[in-house]
Amino acid sequence: MHLHPTQVAYRLRVTAQRWAVRRKPDRYATRWQAALPANPGLPAGFRAIDEPLLARDWSPADLAMGRFDLLNESRDLGWPVNWEPADATQLWSFHLHYWEWAWALVAGGDQERATLIDLIDQWEQATTFGHWDAWAPYPASLRAWVLVNIHRHLADQPEAAHRLSRLVARHAGFLAHNLELDVGGNHIIKNIKGLIGCGVFLDDHALIDVALRHLMRELGVQVLPDGGHYELSPSYHCQVLADLIDMADLLAADGRPAVPDLDDAISRMRVWLGLMVMPDGSLPLFNDCEPVASERLAALRPGPGSSQPLTVLADSGYAVARVGPVHLVADVGQPGPPTPPGHIHADCLSFALHLNGQPTVVDSGTSEYGAGPRRAHERSTAAHNTVEVDGHSQSEVFGAFRTGRRARATLERAEVTSDGVVEIVASHDGYRFLPGRPRHRRSWRITPALIELLDEVTGSETHRVSARLHLPASVEVVTSALDNPTCSADQPHQRLSVSVSARSAVGATADEELSVQVSPTEVAQGFGHLVAASLAETHVTVELPATFVTQLRPHPQKALRSADRP
Repeated sequence: MHLHPTQVAYRLRVTAQRWAVRRKPDRYATRWQAALPANPGLPAGFRAIDEPLLARDWSPADLAMGRFDLLNESRDLGWPVNWEPADATQLWSFHLHYWEWAWALVAGGDQERATLIDLIDQWEQATTFGHWDAWAPYPASLRAWVLVNIHRHLADQPEAAHRLSRLVARHAGFLAHNLELDVGGNHIIKNIKGLIGCGVFLDDHALIDVALRHLMRELGVQVLPDGGHYELSPSYHCQVLADLIDMADLLAADGRPAVPDLDDAISRMRVWLGLMVMPDGSLPLFNDCEPVASERLAALRPGPGSSQPLTVLADSGYAVARVGPVHLVADVGQPGPPTPPGHIHADCLSFALHLNGQPTVVDSGTSEYGAGPRRAHERSTAAHNTVEVDGHSQSEVFGAFRTGRRARATLERAEVTSDGVVEIVASHDGYRFLPGRPRHRRSWRITPALIELLDEVTGSETHRVSARLHLPASVEVVTSALDNPTCSADQPHQRLSVSVSARSAVGATADEELSVQVSPTEVAQGFGHLVAASLAETHVTVELPATFVTQLRPHPQKALRSADRP
């Protein structure tokens, strides 16, 4: 329903082409191979963002033994390397074929470069042109970028450098015929970056011009007016921004004229990124998202943060409140773009909260991409800090990367009152398919001493409503009566008072104090990396319309006497 007809047509074409290439790989490898100039290479003054950042991520000694550590999972692939481990997930296999581990080898000496040359030879002998996973367009794009950049490190070994140049020419032809126009999103940006890298390396102006035509179209679609990336994931925003910076820097180093649309997109994306950074330098993990290392974030040169109490990024659907010790980012926009749907989570009206510079309410994050129970949970409404009705997700997320029916969000109001209180009001209709057509509206009222959530679930019929908060293990949850917190602050860790009450507009019951259940859970801090956390949740079966009030009160820590310190 959400796909453009050209995407369907292109998917049919590339599927047929993929079948043909699998039957006659050598024929297509020869037909598509780009021309190799006399002196291939990138401009001497260019350095990719990844070169210093990734060189420290792998042990050359491990790589020399065929041991690869990817996605927090180490595998011994033997020597010669088994490039198609049968028990690996596709994402792990893709990362193996990205070749980003090669940065660690070119940063070393002669022995490490000898290992790299051996691995290049093994990879060429073991893989077949056009066969997945090695030759899926996405890993081929990342690998092409690595290859054109590491070439200079083999300049003193002409035979190896020439072999690598021929491999780049093969990648250039493959990418030119396998752009992921059916997928779009960050995938097509990676394809374009790979094409530009190959085009500059091979001095192929026609290839560069084709890539730039695609890039100009994608910039108008993917970079929103407020500077956010349209997949609405802070980590994919960083990934796309890094790709655009690399492309702009490489074109400039090659002496090509500036591309105003590209420079403008980079500038706006940097501003957006600076506004989304949390007090501890992290990013909120909305949609498919993983933590971004501080070194990488610094390399992207984000714009300055804001000292204003409220920033509304209306196009990407985020509101940022900064009130005293409170720093809150609310998700008040659409789940994601119409297409691609793969990185959407059912998380409308969720939020992330820092108190006194420390994470206090967090997102469940993303730990894997393979279809299965963990992936289904992390994309569901139950994994986010929002309201669930009848155990259903607001948006229909299924499989590993599919989204059907979507919640439609509306930012109704965001303002700072005359007395300095930040108020944000937004709603969505993601439960319209249920009896009585429930609609969820959430209001945040934020002061230095109190964050109050007013959740209104309108409609009719009787429904089971659940509200959840995910908190780091370092935060102790203290449940208390509404407007009457009862806890001391003598502990050497952060404490948060949580209270919830409900009122139904139908029926005879007055305000009902609801119990908050606290249980252990896990949240993701990257792929393959789950950490202990706490889940505070409330469940109630109520006749709609109904209103729920949740109060979050930070409790200041008292300084411990020296005798009390552990």
